[in-house]
Amino acid sequence: MKTIHETGLLFKRRMIEQIRSLIWFFMGITTPLLYLIFFAPLLGGIPTIGENSVADAFVPGLLALFALNSGTGIAWIINNERTTGVIERFRVSPVNRLSLLLGNVFKDVAMFLITSLIVIAVSHFIGFHIHIFGLTVLFILLCLVTVVVSAACSGLGLIAKDIGTIAAVVTGLQLPITLLSGVLLPISLGPTWLQVIAHLNPLYYVVEASRLLSGGVLWDMKVFWAFAVVILLSVVTISWAMNIYRRAVS
Repeated sequence: MKTIHETGLLFKRRMIEQIRSLIWFFMGITTPLLYLIFFAPLLGGIPTIGENSVADAFVPGLLALFALNSGTGIAWIINNERTTGVIERFRVSPVNRLSLLLGNVFKDVAMFLITSLIVIAVSHFIGFHIHIFGLTVLFILLCLVTVVVSAACSGLGLIAKDIGTIAAVVTGLQLPITLLSGVLLPISLGPTWLQVIAHLNPLYYVVEASRLLSGGVLWDMKVFWAFAVVILLSVVTISWAMNIYRRAVS
């Protein structure tokens, strides 16, 4: 119970920080809508997409992209707290180190859910078909993706020596992961060699499952593999981040 209470307090702290930073909160809400308004119309001319609703093909990948991006910003915040002495103060605090990590993670998950619900509401008016059970399972899957990214970036924020290192690592990994996942365009449109490489990317399995789940398909091997990959990564990243926290805040 103590850990749950502390996690709730730290989550509240992070959410208040997010809301007070109006420009970040505003951009976090509006940026997803810009993807929907300015990129989705370009897909209508692609035969394999244009046959169906553009929104049905594009929105699931877009949600996966939000899940990936929602957890990255915490690295800069924690690195700043480390350099300004906030982490140093936590060393003499009795707060559970797991709560410190989960407070960050749950804030990122909450921001992902807020932006995603707004995008789905808007998408519904431009042709996106809502399947309640499929979307519910999809949100569980994508929340786990945000957990993985947020935990990894939380650890990175503690071990990185400066902001430049964080920027290099995050952007260096973010671009190939995004391009090889089929987030913006289905990988099936690409050559065989690209489709083979894409299978080495965990987000590829998530995007493939996302398109099925958003269409109401719950029982499929692609969905199983997506959950298997993401759950395994969740265990690994949280364990790694906890080890970093115990050493940094001890």
